[in-house]
This record gives sequence, structure tokens and C-alpha cells, in this order.
Amino acid sequence: MRHESRAARLAASMFLPAALLAAALSVWAAGPARAEGDPPPGLAEQVKSLQEANVDLQHRLDELAKAIDDVSWFQRMGDVAVVDKWRICGPPPAHPKNPKAPGAVNPIKFFTYTFVPKDRKPGEKLPLIILPHGGVHADFDSPYHVHILHELIAQGYVIVAPDYRGSTGYGRGFYEQIDYGGLESEDIHATREWALANFDFLDPGRVGLLGWSHGGLIVLMEAFAHPKDYACVFAGNPVSDLVARLGYEDEEYRADFSAPYHIGKTVRQDIEEYKRRSPVWHAEQLEIPLRIHTNTNDEDVNYLEVEHLIQALKAAGKEFEYKVYQNAPGGHSMDRMDTIFAKDARRDIWKFLARYLKPRKPAA
Repeated sequence: MRHESRAARLAASMFLPAALLAAALSVWAAGPARAEGDPPPGLAEQVKSLQEANVDLQHRLDELAKAIDDVSWFQRMGDVAVVDKWRICGPPPAHPKNPKAPGAVNPIKFFTYTFVPKDRKPGEKLPLIILPHGGVHADFDSPYHVHILHELIAQGYVIVAPDYRGSTGYGRGFYEQIDYGGLESEDIHATREWALANFDFLDPGRVGLLGWSHGGLIVLMEAFAHPKDYACVFAGNPVSDLVARLGYEDEEYRADFSAPYHIGKTVRQDIEEYKRRSPVWHAEQLEIPLRIHTNTNDEDVNYLEVEHLIQALKAAGKEFEYKVYQNAPGGHSMDRMDTIFAKDARRDIWKFLARYLKPRKPAA
């Protein structure tokens, strides 16, 4: 799932052009006479400075949007769940600017949401689902997830949803900690460890992974890395092969990966690094029950990626479940929408999870 927040679009469309025009007129009026067509002295530096300020403004607006959406979580889930938000730690940064600076390699601090069914009985042990959001840069937002959580809470699951490194809504510094296909998965494992240590009503033998798109990649990589810690994993329309993906995506998308604060190289410059971050090249590591959903008309994660993953799992001799939807309505979001079709598709997911996590009220 791509991500460009409403706040970012607003800033880009309204603030930057006006600011650049004002700067240009100011410099032009104040400067000495120039030959016709010559740029005003210092304009390039001022434009660069304004561009940087605009990026910072976009992040500030994302922080504001996040704070507003946090209120929405309590309002929209508070009738059925005890909702809370916590600050926890994951592994150190993947690419510290100065590793020798004080605190540069301290554990990353990030937030995670918890949703606990209000009707939990005293002494009852409940299954846990860890649900990382999708998007190259995005966050766990209520419009996209609230109805899915209602369905899960009704079955008796506890949901923990981390805003792992690189998520939006926490400022530019945290945004630039992104490590796609890398340590972000270890943030998920840190979330599991934290939840089990802090909530004695969770059953450590009934922990499952659930994710779509980029979140699907994350849960696959986490399941491959720590198979003994999970009972099952569902990956919906998962990003599966970054080498192929960055071949069919545009330059703006590729720039998120080759950015100096991220991987810092293109696929052409380091194919092996992108393979290391792609589930398809780790298929032989699957050891737990897996179900995959994909859609032939997916406009975001092209079907060829997930097809490659399915082929790799079969070639590795792995047993798993998968379903290929043919031109299903909704494209990339076909089983996350609020339609009859999407709810039916999710019912298949819930039945799969219930076989291994055994909630007290599994979906019919």
C-alpha cells in the first residue's frame, strides 16, 4: 500500500508554491540589477531551505492527524475493547548517522496499540494476534482497520498493533528509521515479547501473525525468523519480491528505498540486499501454518510477486494454504473493505486463524 497522507498533500499543494513565490519575489526585489533571465542570487539556496521546511511541515501535519486518529480509536472501539497505547523498545537503528554518538545505537522506541475484549472473564487466557500495518510509510489508522478489529474482538482475540520504525505520525526522525524487510520485523518480535511479559492473561502458545501488503511482508519475514514463537500466519496480498517490485514501480517509489537514510542503493547496485529483504527468497524457512490471499487485478502488489512466492514455497516442498482471487472487486484492498464480498473473504481468514489460535467464539 502506498502512503501519502492528507496532511502531506495539503502541505505540498498549498504551502510550498506560495512560499516559493514569496521568496522569489523578495529576493528579486531586493537584489541588484541583473541581466534578463538570470536567476536571483541566493534563490536556489532559499528554495532548498523552503523545501526542507515543507518536508518538516508535512511531518508535523502527520503528527497532528495521528493525534486526532488516536482519539477516534478510543471512540470507535471503546464499547467492545479496552484500548490503550504504549511506548516500547525494539532493536537499535539499522543505519545510525554517527554510531559513536551518545545514544546512537540505543534501542529504537516506538508505540503500539492494544485492544483487549471487554468481556474477558477473570483468569481466562486469550489468544493474541499481532497486526502490523501496511504502506511503505504509513501507520495503524482507524479508517482502514476499525471494522476488522471489531470482527476479531468479537471472536475473543487480543490485538496488538505496533507502529514500527518508519511509521508516519511520529516526526521526521522516526520516519527515516525505516528498514523495509529488515529490522522492522524485529520490532514485531519485540512487540510479542513485550505483550507476553506485560499481560498475564495471554496464552503464549496461541500467538498469531496477521498482515496485508507491506504488513504481509513483515509477518512473513517474522514467521521465517522466529517460527517457534507463532502458531500461524496469514499474509494478504503480501509484498513478496522487492527485486521484481522495484522493476515495475516508478522512480518516486524506488526513491523511498534508495534514500540515503534507508537502503542507500538501488536494486541494480545491490540485488542481493533486496533479495535479503524479500520473503520469496526465504521460502525454505517456513515451518508454521500459512495462508496467503492474492488478487489478479491487484493494482499495488502485482500478482506476479505473490505468484512467485507461491511457486517458491511449492518448490521448497512446503505445505500451506492460498487462494488466488480472479479480478475481485477492490483490487489490492479486496478483503479489507466493508462489502459482502470482503466480509466473506475475511471469514475464510478467521476460520484459518481459529484452527490454530482457538478463540472462544470463532467466526461461523
